[in-house]
Formats: sequence, structure tokens, C-alpha cells
Amino acid sequence: MMLRIRSRDGLERVAVESPHITIAQLKAIIQSQLKIPIHNQTLSTNQNILLANAHGDRSKFMDMSNPNTLLSSLNLSHGSIVYLAYEGERTVAGPSIHPAGSFGRKMTMDDLIARQMRITRQENPHCELVSFDRDCANAFQHYVNETLAFAVKRGGFMYGTVSTEGKVEVDFIYEPPQQGTEDNLLFFRDQDEERLVEAIAVGLGMRKVGFIFTQTISRERKDYTLSNREVLQAAEFHSESGLKEWVTAVVKLEVNEDGGADVHFEAFQMSDVCIKLFKEGWFETDIQEDFDPKLSKMKKDVVVGVKDTRDVDNDFFLVVVKIFDHQGPLSTTFPIENRNVPVTMKALKNHLDRSKGLTFVKRISDFHLLLLLARVLDVSSDVPALAECVQTQTPVPEGYKILIESMASAA
Repeated sequence: MMLRIRSRDGLERVAVESPHITIAQLKAIIQSQLKIPIHNQTLSTNQNILLANAHGDRSKFMDMSNPNTLLSSLNLSHGSIVYLAYEGERTVAGPSIHPAGSFGRKMTMDDLIARQMRITRQENPHCELVSFDRDCANAFQHYVNETLAFAVKRGGFMYGTVSTEGKVEVDFIYEPPQQGTEDNLLFFRDQDEERLVEAIAVGLGMRKVGFIFTQTISRERKDYTLSNREVLQAAEFHSESGLKEWVTAVVKLEVNEDGGADVHFEAFQMSDVCIKLFKEGWFETDIQEDFDPKLSKMKKDVVVGVKDTRDVDNDFFLVVVKIFDHQGPLSTTFPIENRNVPVTMKALKNHLDRSKGLTFVKRISDFHLLLLLARVLDVSSDVPALAECVQTQTPVPEGYKILIESMASAA
């Protein structure tokens, strides 16, 4: 079984025998595999532990403090993420060195090339094109433009379909709990909420297809497309997805010919070599303030052109994807989750009152409305049933209709 360990150093992996080991055994494995002493480790399933600066703040995260607790009792299984805060500095073992040439075995040219990581531009994406549902794209850009004024970063996960030809259609955007600043975007991943999102997506015949984020207007970004932090974050989500057609979309303001500002969408794929470098841990993840944002720093030399270097222009990792738009099957008129104002059943009542002229299935054909309903309905039966009605645009069973209307009227 593999667990993902997220710390200030990024995302790493440890192998454990089963989910039926204790916290104490997990700490011993982390000490063995990641070289972090047991007494320095503070573990939690809550990612907010990474924001706790002092040891006193970390003591608030007690869910993994009992060394005898079994991982299975915390619903940790293959692929789960555990958050790790630790004190002190850490030494990561470098590559093993074997003698070669005149002092060891002879090296062929193939051997020499195999030892080099060569970075070149990838000409063609695996994604033929990406098409955005006009309403969901507009709802995202309108919020960051009108409410946030592009002053802080905002992001979300894109959901839709992928055709056999590699065409990606984005039909809704899920915005996780997050904190954005001028330079950084931090997602507070809520596994329970994401499980609801995935259940809705499956019922709609859709899947997670990409990552979308905004760039702020306060930074001087004339000489680069993505910063080193943005490359790392995009590579992490791309790598996590396992989808070769995965798309990264960027939303920003650009000055038009009249001197005004237009909202502009760009789409990319992170190159195959970028994902390989990320998975193999080549990227320097501790980005210092004096690092040039247009360069990604490597932990070891790579070959760019004919030069050995540890500083790679971020543009080498980007493969441009063509953008189209379409009118998808969902509306985007319901309030969107995890923004400034919490979404309550009062919003459901207002939405149903405004849409009385439509069929009931049309009235609930909105991902964000389905997500609100999913918080109180059964995720294994009710949520897929309602989502399937929306996908096929078939009448909603009377029992569900009465239940939803009663929840709205009780608000």
C-alpha cells in the first residue's frame, strides 16, 4: 500500500504493508524511508497543520497523536494523503555513484546519454483541444474580475469529458476551500467534499479533466508565462490525475488595443518531461524569495540545448492547447461553493422560486446546486440517481422532488 506524505518539502510517497498498522509504525516507516526522526514528526489528516508555524500551534492537531491508533480507523487507504510537519533540517540522500571510465567499467555513448536528463520543447499536446462551457467559464472569470479584481489568486478543478480523439470539454468548475494571495494559491483539500463532487461527476458521465487558476495584476509578469510556483502546482495536479489529456488553464487580464483590460484564457499541458521530472523529485520545491520566477530550479544538473544547468526556463515545460467554447448541458446560476458567502438552503429556495417556469429537472441541472443537495442526501444512492436524471434530462422521481422542495421551504 502506498501513502502520500505532504510536507513543506512537497509530496512524497512511502510504502506500508497495510492500513492496519499503527501511527507509531507509520512514523517508523517515515523515519526509515524519508529520513525524518520520529521525535520530530507531527502527523495529521488536516492540511492546515502545514500552516502552523510553532510547535504549540501544531499541538492543536490531535487526530494522529495516539501512537496506537490504526490507520484504517482514520479511513486511510492506498493513495491517501497524510500531512507531516517536522522540526529541524533534513538531509535528502543523493544519487549513488558508481565508478566509470578508466577507473571502472567502460561507458558506451548510450550509457552516457541515459545518465543525462535532456529537456527539450514538446511540440504536440496529448489534448487535441479544450472547449469551455460558456456559462461556467463566465461564472469563474466574473467572480475573479468583479469581486476579487484579480488582486489575489483563485483556482478550481475542471470537470467534463474526454473524447477518443483527445478533445476535452469542460462543463463545470469545482472551487475547493482555498486561500489566495498575490503570489500563492493554497488549496485546503476536503476529502469528504471531493467525494461528493466525484459522485456527482460520475452520475453526470463526467470526470476531473484539469486545473484552472488566475494570475494577479499586481505582479510584473511580462517576461514569463507561468512562474516556478505555478509550474510546480500545475505539475502536481497533472501528475496526481494520471490523465494524459489533463489541461491547465490560466485566466488573466491583458491590455487591449484601446488601453483597456480584457479577461484572457490560455490553456496548456505540462510536458511529458516536466511530469517525469516532478514524479522523480528533480524539482527544487523550497522556492526562495531571490529565485527568478521565470526559472524552475532543479536539484541536479539537466541538459538544455548543449548546456548543463539547474535553472530551466518554465516555457520549456508548457505545451499550448487550442481553446474553443460550447454550450454544455448544465446551467451555472446557483451560488458557487467556498466563496465569500456560505451557500445555504435559503439559496435553494430562491433558486427554485426564480425558475418555476422550467421543468423540475432543468431547475436542478446545476452542479453547484447538486453539491448542496449532496451534503444532506445519500452519496451512494440519492446523489447518483439525481445526477443521472440531469444527465439524461428525464423527469425527477416524485419522492425526490417533494424532498428537495421541502428542504427549500424549511429554509
